[in-house]
Amino acid sequence: MPRRILSACALSFTLSGCIGTSGIAPQTQALQANTLDTDQAIREATIDARWPAQQWWRAYRDPQLDHWVSLALLGSPTLAMAAARVREAKAMAGVVESAEKLQANGQAALKRHNWPADPFYGPGALSGANTWDNNAGIGLSYALDLWGRERNASEQAVDLAHMRVAEARQAQLELQNNLVKVYIQLALHFAQRDIVKAELAQQEQILALAKRRLQGGIGTHFEVSQAEAPLPETHRQIDALNEEIALARNQLAALAGLGPGAGGSIGRPRLSLAQPLTLPSNMPAELVGQRPDVVASRWQVAAQARGIEVAHAGFFPNVDLVGGLDFMATGGGPLEFISGRKFNYNVGPAISLPIFDGGRLRAQLGVASAGYDMAVARYNQAVVGALKHISDQLIRRESMHEQAHFAAESVAAAQKTYDIATVAFQRGLTDYLNVLNAQTLLFRQQQVQQQVQAARLSAHAELATALGGGLQAGEDVPEAQDQAAPNAPASLAIFDSSGLRQ
Repeated sequence: MPRRILSACALSFTLSGCIGTSGIAPQTQALQANTLDTDQAIREATIDARWPAQQWWRAYRDPQLDHWVSLALLGSPTLAMAAARVREAKAMAGVVESAEKLQANGQAALKRHNWPADPFYGPGALSGANTWDNNAGIGLSYALDLWGRERNASEQAVDLAHMRVAEARQAQLELQNNLVKVYIQLALHFAQRDIVKAELAQQEQILALAKRRLQGGIGTHFEVSQAEAPLPETHRQIDALNEEIALARNQLAALAGLGPGAGGSIGRPRLSLAQPLTLPSNMPAELVGQRPDVVASRWQVAAQARGIEVAHAGFFPNVDLVGGLDFMATGGGPLEFISGRKFNYNVGPAISLPIFDGGRLRAQLGVASAGYDMAVARYNQAVVGALKHISDQLIRRESMHEQAHFAAESVAAAQKTYDIATVAFQRGLTDYLNVLNAQTLLFRQQQVQQQVQAARLSAHAELATALGGGLQAGEDVPEAQDQAAPNAPASLAIFDSSGLRQ
């Protein structure tokens, strides 16, 4: 009778487990991008047009830019590190997945044994003898994985590998964005240098005219001095812009993983503003979900959900199928142990059951649940930040479009003023000061116009980055059910670590 009671208790422990979860579970829920309130900028951005699949920078129509982006994707140390992290995560997934498969380990020992000659505790007939004491065997084990511990651990490792891939894509997108923006600044510096060179040419022309007026008796030395005064500063500005061009070339070479000498071959950019950035009609939820940082956060949520399943499985008994094949012999020749009559085997289940662990399993489940909550909060933050980023860039793009229109009008008006002042000065109807003021205004407005155009191009790059870099940026995303927090099994545990019934 007592044996039956003990057997029933053992079976009950095996089926139900012994340690309770105490209601430990995640407390955070993931946001859905399409449920968040969007602003007018996003709602109005519903133009279904030629949206790039991946290579968004080709909208600038500059072959040199395409070439340097390709170089950066091949040689950037940042991308090399990201690729190494992906390979590391894939290898770790392989390590974890190996636990689901049959394990076999072989071992052998060839030993020459000297037996003690002890009349009281000696080995009997072997007393004082020297014999071979050899053995060889193969140990086999296979995890039955009744509660999905190994399977969920493998899927968690695969999810983490997916997350690393998305992070590598994010690093690639950021590199492309940084390179394009530096290239835009390089184009701006060339345009600014052209303006300053034109300013210098006109200043030299005015100086020549002032000298001719002085020689003709209708001008003054003061006018000549006024015309000579701005020349050194203009030369300084040209030198400063040459410096900026050289530094931008060095930065482009560094982004591509090349030495500064490679940047010297970069010619003047040929960016075109004729191709505006167009937007697809599936804004915003689909494209927000394709951003690499959002995709990486989703994979992290999925991995943490699997981690909770792994922690849950720890509350149940672990059952493995184990076996072994052995050859052993004491005495005889050195290879006699491999004969058939020295062969034995064993096979059967191995069961481990958590009973009292001082709260370790509950703490592990608490860590997994808190990790899931943090991953969900990080995902929610990524979604909210993505929508803000998209809205900011749409607002900025619209503003840059309006500013470019007003800047063009300002340049046209300043050019007209300068032309009138120049003609009046040539005819002796006004002094050089008015010409100088008109010239200064014209070149200042031209500088502003170039800066606005560069800002418009940068807004193009930022918006493309905010939208994930293309329609194919985030095709590999986890399913919604894979990201949901698992529920604790109802049959978990009947005792806590203190032995009290839950």
